Amino acid sequence: MTALIRGELIKTVTTRTLFGYAVLGVALMIANVLIVTQFSDGLETVSDKREAIAGLPLLLLVLGLVGAAGEYRHRTAAPAALVAGRSRGRLLLARTGAYALTGLAVGTLMLAVSLALGLPLLASEPGQRLGAGDVAAVAGGSLFAAGLSAIMGVAVGALVRNQVAAVIGTLILIFVGSPLLNVVNESALEFTPWGAGAVLAGEPHDKLSWGGAALMLAAWTVPLLIAAIAAERRRDVA
Repeated sequence: MTALIRGELIKTVTTRTLFGYAVLGVALMIANVLIVTQFSDGLETVSDKREAIAGLPLLLLVLGLVGAAGEYRHRTAAPAALVAGRSRGRLLLARTGAYALTGLAVGTLMLAVSLALGLPLLASEPGQRLGAGDVAAVAGGSLFAAGLSAIMGVAVGALVRNQVAAVIGTLILIFVGSPLLNVVNESALEFTPWGAGAVLAGEPHDKLSWGGAALMLAAWTVPLLIAAIAAERRRDVA
């Protein structure tokens, strides 16, 4: 299994897609910190300040999705299965592990940029100060959400297989479905995968605690991964 993960990891980190997502992630983190700190009326509460340095696990979900679905678009899934000589379910698990590690690496880079830029800017804000525990909660939650989001992305990409359909469908759910859900119930958004991930990463929340958000994100990820493995074993990879 270790050899499979190593092979998938090499394939993952040698693509330009990963570099593009890393650059995009850093740019989005810089934009988030500057927008929240410079254009907000006031950041007086700990919740407001945590939002300024919160991670963006949604980007890692899309990274995993694009990477996994791209295996079928570029017809590398079948050669990988033949070379591995193992169960396709095990190969998908190895791919999941590779993208989880990649998601953690990109998430760590994004978090480092966010903290390096955000903490000095927040130090001059009035009101409650961010303590070490607050920063640790944002950092730990952001990385945990990044890893799980990447895994979920791989699962969805393996289920859908079509990059364009998977990305467009996910974006419609997030940017169209979420506002509609928010109209029905403002707290319901926290129970979606991206909502739970945002809570974990440091966004303000009403219903879910940090631990509750972690369980909710895992409760979405695990069934999707199981379904993807089951589908992978039944379907032709060619």
